[in-house]
Amino acid sequence: MVFSSMVFLCVFLPVVFGLHLLLPGMRAKNCLLVIASLLFYAYGEPVYVILLIGSSIGNYIFARLVGEHSKFKRISMVLAVIVNLGLLVLFKYSGFLVETFNSVTNAGIPVPEIRMPIGISFFTFQALSYVIDVYRGNASVQKNFGKVLLYISFFPQLIAGPIVKYHDVELEINNRRQSLEETGKGVRCFIAGLSKKVLIANTMGLVADNLFGAAASQITAPGAWLGALSYMLQIYFDFSGYSDMALGLGMMFGFHFRENFNYPYVSGSIKEFWRRWHMSLSGWFKEYLYIPLGGNRKGKFRTVINKMIVFLCTGIWHGASFNFLFWGAYHGFFLMLEEYVPFIGKKGGKVKSVFQHIYALLTVCIGFVFFRADTMKQGCFWIREMFTDFSWKTSAMSLTLQQLTPVYFITLAAALVAAVPVNQVLKKYKWYNGFTYVLSLAGFCLCILSLAGGTYNPFIYFRF
Repeated sequence: MVFSSMVFLCVFLPVVFGLHLLLPGMRAKNCLLVIASLLFYAYGEPVYVILLIGSSIGNYIFARLVGEHSKFKRISMVLAVIVNLGLLVLFKYSGFLVETFNSVTNAGIPVPEIRMPIGISFFTFQALSYVIDVYRGNASVQKNFGKVLLYISFFPQLIAGPIVKYHDVELEINNRRQSLEETGKGVRCFIAGLSKKVLIANTMGLVADNLFGAAASQITAPGAWLGALSYMLQIYFDFSGYSDMALGLGMMFGFHFRENFNYPYVSGSIKEFWRRWHMSLSGWFKEYLYIPLGGNRKGKFRTVINKMIVFLCTGIWHGASFNFLFWGAYHGFFLMLEEYVPFIGKKGGKVKSVFQHIYALLTVCIGFVFFRADTMKQGCFWIREMFTDFSWKTSAMSLTLQQLTPVYFITLAAALVAAVPVNQVLKKYKWYNGFTYVLSLAGFCLCILSLAGGTYNPFIYFRF
């Protein structure tokens, strides 16, 4: 089940939210959310819900061993890392690793056909962070398994993040309040995310898919640029939209998650981009990999190596493909460049600021081409077309012009406005708070009409 579906919006959410309001006591509310979260996951993964529960049981036991038995503290921590990463390797990377081994050695080993569970990258990292925090003393051991299961499986952040740390929600699992004001904020935040996903990301995604799925002969520079820019907007509004929906749902049920996106396309460097993009993931890697590797405490060269390791892992986290590995290394390279050539990232005047924004956006856009491409070959072809093929081919131009509908232009204008912090400026005006309710109602109605009409509504996190 996904948030942008009629089943979730018209059945699941109203029923669960209504029951959560009516049930007395925190224990009953938590039991409801655990059952609802497992049903939510089982709706799309009826078999792998067992894996989710098993992962929660395993990490609950590891955390108890780490926090309560000093003799087994270190070995339990090591086992927790091995088991959690082992699950990721088995379900997400085993086929890729065997295929790669076969291509290098011609061994002919049968490639395992294991379907990847939805959200495994998110709930595995979340569960592992809990055990690590208990090991470090940053979180207390939770003896109630139901509360650990709720933390790991809570449906708002289960399949698409953000990655939530246990100590950030521990108090709210034990004791939380639902107020009319917080519920109103949550509803508006949810609808804002839903609108990003349904009204902007889906429109951009349809154009990107039409172009990336076309034959090579139908792509020249205009089509390649249109496809690249459309995907760049699709992935931002899809991903940040799901994060906003998660934050909004959390507030509706009394939980407060941290922001996951902070207008990354206003960045003037790749370093700034990663401070604004998928902040829960970059924060996870910083806290649990970059700093343990030494961070920036062992000289510039070691800092660069540590960053490169982190971004190779970031790429691999997104998927079992050389495209993702290259994408991670690509971002690591530009972070290294900014480390050794500080002039690139150093703030300057207005003119320099414009060039820095262009540099950052162009770098991110090219990176996302490889992120979206099905193969490295297609990614390289796409970049070549973007910068070299300005020929006029009738079939190519016809395909490109077919994408430029009035709906696309209206959506593009909305996307460009929503990608910058206009909202932060408007918040200063008293009338804006009331206007957001009207805007939310209009957005929700448009989303329902779009979904009821059976329009294009992909779930891109199947790849992650």
